[in-house]
Amino acid sequence: MQEIGIISLYGLIFGIIGTTIGGITGAFLNIKSNKFLSFVLEFAAGLMTAVICFDLIPETLNIVSITICIIGIFVGIIAMILCDKIIDTCYKNNSTLAKNSMLKTGIIIAIGLAVHNFPEGLAIGAGFEASSNLGLKLAIAIALHDVPEGISISLPLKSSGSSRLKAIIITTLSGLTTGLGAFFGAIIGNVSEILIGFSLAFAAGAMLYIVSCELIPESKKLYKGRFASLGNILGLIIGIFAQKL
Repeated sequence: MQEIGIISLYGLIFGIIGTTIGGITGAFLNIKSNKFLSFVLEFAAGLMTAVICFDLIPETLNIVSITICIIGIFVGIIAMILCDKIIDTCYKNNSTLAKNSMLKTGIIIAIGLAVHNFPEGLAIGAGFEASSNLGLKLAIAIALHDVPEGISISLPLKSSGSSRLKAIIITTLSGLTTGLGAFFGAIIGNVSEILIGFSLAFAAGAMLYIVSCELIPESKKLYKGRFASLGNILGLIIGIFAQKL
């Protein structure tokens, strides 16, 4: 059996690698046009929709019943609504937040993806418990699809006026939960499939909230034309193909 500490380290490293690369990319993208920024936000929304529909939910249904899947999705949505309410409280009492909805969007996305990264870590940990080869493949795949997710965090933060360093640090922190998930995944292995399935559904619900209540509405505030919607379509198509890699 792999040492739990080593498995956790794998999850931590691969979780941070993907989000950090995405964070650096988003922080150094010099986007002045609201039209193009709107396109990028909807592109991220399309990618996340593909992850929800073709990765998280199907994987959940392979593990647990549809009832547990639906419960997990709703709990994830409710959890993100509560996070949103907490941030709204700060939003009203903080002049910087009150003037800049992009900053709030970046923070919400960071929280949501931190939630999403936990079940990914569970998958890595459980994968390593099954075999080193499976665990490594899962870790690499997860790191790769964390890159665009990292961009979706750092780009709104950078566009809100945050420094590049702050945007990268916040993005990197969202990847830490992958290591935590890998730790628990290594412990429970295949013992508690219900927990893994519920966590995946929870992450799907959290990401669904981000797409529907943050990314797309923020995009439409910036630009109302069809160009942004094409970004959503492109992100969805690329996300579908990415599931086959």
